[in-house]
Amino acid sequence: MAQRLLLRRFLASVISRKPPQGRWAPLTCRALQCSPGHLTATPTQARSIYTTRVCTTTFNIQDGPDFQDRVVNSETPVVVDFHAQWCGPCKILGPRLEKVVAKQHGKVVMAKVDIDDHTDLALEYEVSAVPTVLAIKNGDVVDKFVGIKDEDQLEAFLKKLIG
Repeated sequence: MAQRLLLRRFLASVISRKPPQGRWAPLTCRALQCSPGHLTATPTQARSIYTTRVCTTTFNIQDGPDFQDRVVNSETPVVVDFHAQWCGPCKILGPRLEKVVAKQHGKVVMAKVDIDDHTDLALEYEVSAVPTVLAIKNGDVVDKFVGIKDEDQLEAFLKKLIG
């Protein structure tokens, strides 16, 4: 147990460091030698372990004030996906839409609203069928579609939103 804790702390310190500039290669998993009672690390020339920050472009709406803060008051254009867990077409459109939004590299973000959890938002934005996708820019709905679209149509929809 103590060895695992020590190993976890060691790896966290190695991973959190910036890439080395000197003559030593970064420490890697193969550089750790474990034996009962001993944990040693030796520098080796092997693959590096580096981490990058993940940029989240898709988020789930929690409640009305969350929608107001993250969608209506957003400076970035927002695509709002009104969906339901039981909706077959929603399960197809959701991942497809997330993929196309991720390709925009932060120029647009995507909010997901479950209509069963947030019926008030669905009524406010006149969602009568799912999936319904709204394009919101500066707090105003600028475009909308209902149903499934292919990737080319989704990219055209986003390009029109981004401008």
